[in-house]
Amino acid sequence: MIKWGRFLLFLVVVALLGTLVATTTTQVAGKITLGLDLQGGFEILYEVEPLEAGHQVDIELLKSTAHMIEKRINIGGVVEPVIDTELPNRIRVKIASQSADQDKLRELIGKPAVLTFRDESGKVILRGSDLAPNGAAVGYDDLKRPLVTVKFSDSKKLEDVTRANLHKRMAIFLDENLQTNPTIQSVITGGSAQITGDYTQESAQELADLLNSGAMPAKLVEKQVTSVGASLGALALQKTIYAGYIGAALIFLFMVLVYRMPGMIANITLAGFTYFCLVVLDWMDATLTLPGIAGFILSIGIAVDANIITYERIQEEIRSGKTILSAFRAGERRSLITILDAHITTLIATGVLFYFGTSSIQGFAVVLAMTIVVSIITNVFGSRFLLWLVVRSNMFKKPFWFGVKESEIGEL
Repeated sequence: MIKWGRFLLFLVVVALLGTLVATTTTQVAGKITLGLDLQGGFEILYEVEPLEAGHQVDIELLKSTAHMIEKRINIGGVVEPVIDTELPNRIRVKIASQSADQDKLRELIGKPAVLTFRDESGKVILRGSDLAPNGAAVGYDDLKRPLVTVKFSDSKKLEDVTRANLHKRMAIFLDENLQTNPTIQSVITGGSAQITGDYTQESAQELADLLNSGAMPAKLVEKQVTSVGASLGALALQKTIYAGYIGAALIFLFMVLVYRMPGMIANITLAGFTYFCLVVLDWMDATLTLPGIAGFILSIGIAVDANIITYERIQEEIRSGKTILSAFRAGERRSLITILDAHITTLIATGVLFYFGTSSIQGFAVVLAMTIVVSIITNVFGSRFLLWLVVRSNMFKKPFWFGVKESEIGEL
């Protein structure tokens, strides 16, 4: 007996998914940030060298220098630079922008940080070199409100400056850009001071990093510059999308011809998988690069493979003489462990790539890991749910609908 309720539920789910994909895909895809290799821009690899004798390049110097670079790029008006530190002494700067003045930004980034403390007349009364190495840190007052603690190397000099400027403002500049303008509330002895204000944990950490970048000035030596024109990035994206369309069409055709009804359901869930991956990329505020797209395309193959393993099992059970419902139950049960093992081992591989890889390799790993998780939800459990609705509706009881010929039944 045909169970119309389950089939109608199947149609409603497919209709809702199709409407969602058709009406919002363009909007979702348009909000995803494109990387350097797709949008155009440039990448600079710097080697960090200390300016002063006796200083060494360590992780703190790399972090503070990277923070200084980010501040300068933001001052230059470039949106969302990607700055990666690479041990032992390198910083990689990626700027995806079609309008950025490359020469101007390279000059701006390459200058050593100049941190100065100035009195109300604009005179420099302290410099970044007066701070102790890593002397700035985040602290908390008695009410657990964030503040910035600062330690100077010459406590007598700090005492003289604060006594001469008591109850006056002392402006802190990075290069010629004002960062904060606190008031000296008391004469400071012992070399340690506190900068209080309406800080959050993040803003206090940002100021501490900025102060440390001036206290430990470093020289940036360009080792490699890679430029990607906007037209080249657009061409790469266009060809990638075109190749994706061709690949998807071939996959869809193959699934329908070989597996019939299950193949059609696999195509539906693959479309949903692609859509939800784009949604998650938008939620992650991720930057999509060519390696990321490669990971995305690879995940489509893995998603198709998950469906194929299940459908092959179902076909085997049908050929052995079982009913469609019994074959479905046995096929999905026998294939689940194999599919989950494949996905879990791939996730382990992505973890290794992310831990040991750099920049583009890490981007590939993140996108691949995300798509694996989405694939488990859509192409494993989602496709099984839709196929269960179809099978339980009793509308497609002939083996033909599952890619099995009558003559093949009973041969195994």
